[in-house]
Amino acid sequence: MQRLYDFLRRHPTWFDSFWAVFLLGVSVAGEEARRASPGTDSLYVIVPIVLLLSLVTALRRRMPEKMLLLALGIGVAQVVLDVETLAADFALLVIVYTVAATGARWASRLALAAGLCAAPVAQLRWPTDEGALSNVAQMVFLMVPFALAWVLGDSIRTRRAYFAQLEERAARLEKEREAQSKVAVAAERARIARELHDVVAHNVSVMVVQADGAAYVLDAAPDQAKKALETISSTGRQALAEMRRLLGVLRTGEHQEGGEYVPQPDVEQIEDLVEQCRDSGLPVDFKVEGTARPLPSGVELTAYRIVQEALTNTRKHGGPNAGASVRLVYFDDGLGLLVEDDGKGAPHELYEEGGVDGRGHGLIGMRERIGMVGGTLDAGPRPGGGFRISALLPLKAAH
Repeated sequence: MQRLYDFLRRHPTWFDSFWAVFLLGVSVAGEEARRASPGTDSLYVIVPIVLLLSLVTALRRRMPEKMLLLALGIGVAQVVLDVETLAADFALLVIVYTVAATGARWASRLALAAGLCAAPVAQLRWPTDEGALSNVAQMVFLMVPFALAWVLGDSIRTRRAYFAQLEERAARLEKEREAQSKVAVAAERARIARELHDVVAHNVSVMVVQADGAAYVLDAAPDQAKKALETISSTGRQALAEMRRLLGVLRTGEHQEGGEYVPQPDVEQIEDLVEQCRDSGLPVDFKVEGTARPLPSGVELTAYRIVQEALTNTRKHGGPNAGASVRLVYFDDGLGLLVEDDGKGAPHELYEEGGVDGRGHGLIGMRERIGMVGGTLDAGPRPGGGFRISALLPLKAAH
């Protein structure tokens, strides 16, 4: 039974053709018994009308507008040729319903108007002898099926449009969810890339400087070489700890050894960062102005990474005798950062939107970080030499 139902759904014209043949048989049998209406006693007039009405039933879903026009033409022909109502005229109800459900809007309106006019025209063309009141009542009674057929078809159209709208909305929401998921994945990858860059660039540069210093003083000052090696060891452990934290983010549903992640750096750890730079041979002057207080975690991490990247750039581009200064200023509505050095400064192409050569990712990462918390960044050479990075991080992100 299910196979038959599926077949009929895939081939609706076959289903309509079956009922068209059935309607044709019923109409011909009825007219054989009745012969013909008064004035038309020949089947040569009735049979073509019945065949055409059966064709309307068979092709109603394939060509609803054309079949409606054909049905109207047949109705007019019945009136002109004085062919009274036939059993095949049931096709008029069917085409009114079909056009209201699936046809164009103009065809739906035409079908409603024609259906409501069919009964009065038929009653005027073939009145009964039961009196005017009976004729009016019969006319109203015959108008009801056409009105109901049109209302049923139009409600089916509305229901289909509603379900189509729901499907379209569901598809659109699915696409939006996929797009949001892709954006979230891209943002997370960019965040992890910035974190890895900051961790690797800073810690590796410290280790390289310390390793070079240890190699230089290994024979002359073993104590200094030992201290440098200790710094390399502690810096390497710190880098490994932070990289484990970042890699743990990538392991969905997994936990790191020990069951906890390494805490993210905050403003309080900037002083430890400065001490680490001093131990690596970079003189850094560090000052805090204003009243220190807890800040949003995003602002704390951003401040730490900016100072970390700025000091890393000083070691990389400032030259052997460069010194730096770090200022943290607590405002009522945000945190100000100022990192300056007196070295030779970075090449111009590195701080102009990352440069055409694809380098300068540290400054690009700074801009992205600050943009995420709604802050502002000013980076460039100082008057008289050196480099300056100034940032303002608001407590609330700008909207």
